[in-house]
Amino acid sequence: MSISKENPKVILFDGVCNLCNNSVKFIIKNDKRNIFKFAPLQGKYGIKIQNNYNINTTQINSIILVDGEKTFTKSSAALRIAKDLKAPFFMFYVFIIIPVFIRNFIYDLIAKNRYKWFGKMESCMIPSNELKSKFFD
Repeated sequence: MSISKENPKVILFDGVCNLCNNSVKFIIKNDKRNIFKFAPLQGKYGIKIQNNYNINTTQINSIILVDGEKTFTKSSAALRIAKDLKAPFFMFYVFIIIPVFIRNFIYDLIAKNRYKWFGKMESCMIPSNELKSKFFD
């Protein structure tokens, strides 16, 4: 399976993480060009993408952005997502100039504590009928 340029960018996220789910809602609200689709890491499509791109989520505690044949993780994924959001959020992309080891140190600190700080759900969120078209199973 390949995600072509005709297809939107796909964001894989932890479907049981409250921070991740709220981030998805934020992205949907600010994705005025409608270029993102979403899939929980735990879902069929998320697992299929992980296998296709040889992504080991036990080693990557991160959202994953799939853009064509390229994948981005951690702070690089977050900043590339921000770049495609409406103003003023696209301006966060300027932080891409910060060395990746510094950006990812901060990202990893938040990711490591996300369940403790923001909580965890029992199961993946179920999108409303109006948002179902933005999600893969």
